[in-house]
Amino acid sequence: MKNRIKWTERSFDFNFPTGLYPEMIERLSGAPARLEEHCRATSAELLTLRHDGRWSMQENAGHLLDLEALVQQRIEEYVSGARELHAADMSNRRTYEANYNETSSERILSDFRTQRLRTVERLYALNDEMFGRVAVHPRLNVAMRLVDMLFFQAEHDDYHLTRISELRRMLSTK
Repeated sequence: MKNRIKWTERSFDFNFPTGLYPEMIERLSGAPARLEEHCRATSAELLTLRHDGRWSMQENAGHLLDLEALVQQRIEEYVSGARELHAADMSNRRTYEANYNETSSERILSDFRTQRLRTVERLYALNDEMFGRVAVHPRLNVAMRLVDMLFFQAEHDDYHLTRISELRRMLSTK
C-alpha cells in the first residue's frame, strides 16, 4: 500500500460523544487477540524478516507492547488532572533497543496481552465522567478527552496491525 498515510502525518477529529468510551475500550481489549491471530500462524523466520529496512512483524508487535506503558501513564495523568499528557519518544528508541527479533514471539504476545488487560481493567474502574476529562496531547497540540486518547490509541494499534497484515501477505507470497 504505497499511498498509506504515515502515522506521524495523520490528523484526527475528536467530534464524537464521550459516551462512546465503552466501544473504545472494546477496541483496545481486542488488540491482543488480533495480534496473536497474525503472529501465531506465522513462522519465526517470517515474523523477524525486515522489508525495505523497516520493522519486522515481530518488531511492530514489540512496539505495541512498548507503548502500553505510555498509555497507562497517560490514563493516570487524566485521573490526576494533568493539563498536558506525557510526550511519546518519537525516535522509538525503546523499540529499537529491545531487539525484539531476538525475543520469542510468544513472550511478546503474552506480555502485550498482560499489559493491555491491565490497561482495560483500569479503564473499567473509572467513572463515566472521567472519560470527558481533558488534557493536551503534546505532539498533536490539541485538547484531548480521555475517550479521544483511547480512540487515538486504538487507531495506533490498527496502524501497526495493518502493517503486520501487509507484511504477512507480502512475505508469504515470496
